[in-house]
Amino acid sequence: MYLKELNLPAYNFNITGLPGEEMIFDIIRRKFVRLTPEEWVRQHFIRYLVEEGGYPPGLMGVEVTFTMNRLKRRADILVHNREGKPVMIVECKSYDITLDEKVFDQIVTYNLQFRVPYLVVTNGMVNYACRINFDGKSWEYLMIIPQYEEIITGNLK
Repeated sequence: MYLKELNLPAYNFNITGLPGEEMIFDIIRRKFVRLTPEEWVRQHFIRYLVEEGGYPPGLMGVEVTFTMNRLKRRADILVHNREGKPVMIVECKSYDITLDEKVFDQIVTYNLQFRVPYLVVTNGMVNYACRINFDGKSWEYLMIIPQYEEIITGNLK
């Protein structure tokens, strides 16, 4: 499988399997998962959050299943604070998917369930982050992906 170089730092991954059947080790789920273009982005972004952003792996969930309107849904990455409350959703798309209004609608819909203050959408080439102010019923785009300490304290630099 051809894996595109992403606009994220390069990391070493444990990849195994025959061509066309490659598997990549997920450090959060602690198992090998099928290596698809979307999984390539997800694994890079997980490592980016952990290694560059100081996000504790034990406070992250991957492909977290939840029910919405009687349909099963999955959040790609769900980050929790130290009390176990969700604080960020990350939606990952393949590097060849354009991050359009449909993608943003998906993560906003998921946030009706979780009500987290931070949303991130990535295709590995482009990353968008925003902070939601539920009291003021407003949101703002962020220039960078915040550090873990910044999201749990709300003090962005």
